[in-house]
Amino acid sequence: MKRKSRFSLPVSVVVLVIAYIYFSTLFVFVDRWFGLTTSPGIINAVVFTAVAAMCVFSYTVSLFTDPGRVPSTYMPDIEDSQNPIHEIKRKGGDLRYCQKCSHYKPPRAHHCRVCQRCVLRMDHHCIWINNCVGHANYKVFFVFLVYAVIACIYSLVLLVGSLTTDPQNDEEQSVDSFRTIYVISGMLLILLSVALSVLLGWHIYLVLENKTTIEYHEGVRAMWLAEKGGQVYSHPYDLGAYENLTTVLGPSIFRWMCLASGHIGSGLRFRTVYEYSAAESLPK
Repeated sequence: MKRKSRFSLPVSVVVLVIAYIYFSTLFVFVDRWFGLTTSPGIINAVVFTAVAAMCVFSYTVSLFTDPGRVPSTYMPDIEDSQNPIHEIKRKGGDLRYCQKCSHYKPPRAHHCRVCQRCVLRMDHHCIWINNCVGHANYKVFFVFLVYAVIACIYSLVLLVGSLTTDPQNDEEQSVDSFRTIYVISGMLLILLSVALSVLLGWHIYLVLENKTTIEYHEGVRAMWLAEKGGQVYSHPYDLGAYENLTTVLGPSIFRWMCLASGHIGSGLRFRTVYEYSAAESLPK
């Protein structure tokens, strides 16, 4: 499902930064280090363009893909024997119901105050894509982070390498112009490489644990309450590292960096550790 977009200053900033880094990398760093007409220059230009293209494409898809809407007809089936877990309110123990949207919340769904609706498997609302990160676009967002980190580090390597060239034949005006580009690009690339790497590392952890950002913070509180009561808290959707990876990225490792997400299901029901425990207890 596609969503209608509206102007967003953060998105405009992201687009301008991507364009600036791409053109400065190709026409300054690669050109000054190798030359765009040489074999090494052409190879680096093609590889970096391919990585940048995947970065832009995945960013665009995450920008325009609806993260997942709760169907207006959704009703939790508490008598479904194949669904051993139903999320309830912290107070009262009733099934989770959104007063603003006037419908029940499926497992892992939350109401977004910015989008003003409930989002399936909501992770967070991201101002940089002017969209929620949820069930339908989480993999695309994750893949975007991977390509963005690769592109930033690659560009930073080319920047550093191009500084080793001899600028004696450059005109004085060109040297001053290049110096400005190097300073601005260096600051941007160092900042982006660190920030995006930290963000990617955080989401790798979440994927391996099969948690959302919201569930992580809720889990910290649940763990504290469980320890206070002498119990042990266990995240119900943690199926093991590999199963968690395939749940988010897909069953084929060769398609993990592709944007296809036909494996994710409806977002109304998710596998839990209790299903595996029940299956293992059955006689073979």
